[in-house]
Amino acid sequence: QVQLVESGGGLVQAGGSLRLSCAASGRNVSSSTMGWFRQGPGKEREFVAGIIRNGGKTDYADSVKARFTISRDNAKNTVYLQMNSLKSEDTAVYYCATGTTLFYVPQKANLYDYWGQGTQVTVSS
Repeated sequence: QVQLVESGGGLVQAGGSLRLSCAASGRNVSSSTMGWFRQGPGKEREFVAGIIRNGGKTDYADSVKARFTISRDNAKNTVYLQMNSLKSEDTAVYYCATGTTLFYVPQKANLYDYWGQGTQVTVSS
């Protein structure tokens, strides 16, 4: 069983930055692809960013490219999402998840098996 705990969310003004963390326990997730998703008010959950197990490949949603950066520290069993130049449309609950693929980053939620509880990010304009 894997437990994922997100942290780092909060209220920030447009143009500001936040760094989300996802701490994993219960299993060494260093061999797993990891992803970040988000779900805004009245919207479906959407892919944000992902990183394969050794960090050698990442993928981003078009809406966050050049603004968000995903990284991982396998020694700490933690994945990060650095979010810069935040916009009001980035307001959402952000979730991390463990992926079931090895060599690429899936963008579909059904290819992720364990999920955290989420952390709220609110961007005020």
